[in-house]
Amino acid sequence: MLNNLKTSLFEEHVALNAKIVDFAGWQMPIQYKNLKEEVLAVRENIGVFDVSHMGEFIVTGTDSINFVDYLVTNDIKSAPMGKAIYSPLCREDGTIIDDLIVYKIAEEKILICVNASNIDKDFTWIKSQIGTFNCEISNESEKYSLLAIQGPNSFKILKSIDLGFDLKDLDYYSIQVGTDNDTPVMVARTGYTGEDGFELFGPHLFIKKLWKNLMDKGVTPCGLGARDVLRLEVCFPLYGHELDDNVTPLDAGLKWTVKLKKDKFIGKDILSNYNPKYKLLKLELEKGIPREGYIVEDENGNNIGHITSGTMSVITKKGIAFARVKSEYLGDIFNIDIRGKKYPANLVKKPFVVGGHK
Repeated sequence: MLNNLKTSLFEEHVALNAKIVDFAGWQMPIQYKNLKEEVLAVRENIGVFDVSHMGEFIVTGTDSINFVDYLVTNDIKSAPMGKAIYSPLCREDGTIIDDLIVYKIAEEKILICVNASNIDKDFTWIKSQIGTFNCEISNESEKYSLLAIQGPNSFKILKSIDLGFDLKDLDYYSIQVGTDNDTPVMVARTGYTGEDGFELFGPHLFIKKLWKNLMDKGVTPCGLGARDVLRLEVCFPLYGHELDDNVTPLDAGLKWTVKLKKDKFIGKDILSNYNPKYKLLKLELEKGIPREGYIVEDENGNNIGHITSGTMSVITKKGIAFARVKSEYLGDIFNIDIRGKKYPANLVKKPFVVGGHK
């Protein structure tokens, strides 16, 4: 994988004195002035993330919908046109290649947004599965920049900016297509923070102009650090942490995305009779900050799993974590080993924070 890849907004981040780190080969802002302020801006007002490192594939042709429905575990066929659908992408053995969002733009055009670290892997796999389906796939990742505008004031602020087309008051997990000098600009109302928000896929110059407009309106620039806290507070999984090549959706709390009533999809045969090896749990600590890799023990000190993601919640001011635990463990006592000291953790059923998406 190439290193030191830069988005079209890299110089803007440097000018704002962002702390830059390597993420999946990309030079990305992890934080600007203050992570806590960035998180609160999204929860209470509005923030913007440069997520141009994400990958965009376009599937076209008469079999586009049928092919993508076969490709992923979730139901693409019955979703209305204009909807966005979250789904794992699995192998025949049920293990997860990636998690992605499918956007039904038209009968013969589908946008697939994939994780930055998996662009090449995903594209190679998807292309290899087309077979006799009458469609083709193109990797458009280099053509688009992508902004995520998140927070309760997102719609109001975006409506006040001249995008060159009228922004609709979209339903949650929906998409509309506008244009910029005859190039499509795709606007989705999804988001990875749990708050109301929009993702704009557009030509690089369009996105650079939009970034400037947002900065002029006082929108808070946010880095990947805040994004990770925000997604963990509302319990959204992240590939490479909760999801990876060694687990299935049923091991990772994503049973709701596996539509076994579908006639056929890659991995259906295995997943139809699969007994999960793990379960993904939400744990909260009164004291201590859980981190990825920390061991989770039962009341007798037995190793029953590990933390896949952990942080200190800005909103609850408690340590929060996802934990991958052996499926056979049925107890409700959890201790986390933090540098040799045991910290009790409480099992939480609901998200740590309730977001405010539409």
